[in-house]
Amino acid sequence: MVDVLSQNEIDALLAALSSGEMDADELKKEDTQKKVRSYDFKRAVRFSKDHIRSLTRIHENFARYLTTYFSAQLRTFVQINVVQVEQLPYDEFIRSIPKMTVLNIFEAEPLEGRMVLEVHPNIAYAMLDRLLGGSGSAPSKITSLTEIETIIMERIFSRAFESLQEAWKTVLDISPRLEAMETNPQFMQIVSPNETIALISLSTKIGDTSGMINLCIPHVVLEPIMSKLSVHQWFTSEKKVRDPEEVDALKARVNKAELPIIAELGESRITISEFLGLSTGDVITLNKPVHNGLSIKVGDKVKFMGSPGTLKDRIAVQIDEIVSEGDEEFDE
Repeated sequence: MVDVLSQNEIDALLAALSSGEMDADELKKEDTQKKVRSYDFKRAVRFSKDHIRSLTRIHENFARYLTTYFSAQLRTFVQINVVQVEQLPYDEFIRSIPKMTVLNIFEAEPLEGRMVLEVHPNIAYAMLDRLLGGSGSAPSKITSLTEIETIIMERIFSRAFESLQEAWKTVLDISPRLEAMETNPQFMQIVSPNETIALISLSTKIGDTSGMINLCIPHVVLEPIMSKLSVHQWFTSEKKVRDPEEVDALKARVNKAELPIIAELGESRITISEFLGLSTGDVITLNKPVHNGLSIKVGDKVKFMGSPGTLKDRIAVQIDEIVSEGDEEFDE
């Protein structure tokens, strides 16, 4: 951003140049000098701010879907929110997570490559405890998962990926599939250590237990669809075309909807004393002449004009005119 000098600052600068306190040639040299900014090649910037915003928006939806899913499965209070979306080297991510954790390695066709959903042991074991009939508390000591516990965890997280699929529908129709589950980060090498990843951190609370769920997506996986992660793409994308069968079903339901139809002969205003004095044979004068058509309302809107009559000894109304869109009433 360019700094704008005030009038007082301009006067002070001119005074300093006039008095010799500042040298104009020195100022010119400073402007021509190249400004150097350090760049760490180990932390290459691959995702723009626009991409980060899009990933945040996608996974905020993912957090909401995941909250609903886990709340139903665990039958307890669950709260999941996006805390941060950042880019960093894969090696830094591996060093930042616990030595004993739950790593769900998965693929999501048509994207090529593997991704990781890392679940903090506190959260993973609280889920396991809740599924096995406990209160949902985390153990004091973290141990390796047994075969039965591994199968239970695989089942619950395999279905959790349906929430990820739903969240990504606005960008790409993906099919996440759990490939493997690991507990030791050192045995998991999905990309090279210096590869840039997008790390989506979700704060998770299950009952009284809190922890983090981290989604690691390598840049190489998202590279083919980076253009779809721009905000411009979101707003210019074509609207989804409805399935013809869905449209037909919608039309059928609309056609069955019931609407009240009222044919008004006219209106009249009388006082309460006149109303109380009415008797058999009295005539109430309406505000419309006999030759004027009847206003036929659908709901509370005038849609037709018609004439009164009979059909098979029953009172009927014949539609003579369709009221054009936007017309509410007709003049007398």
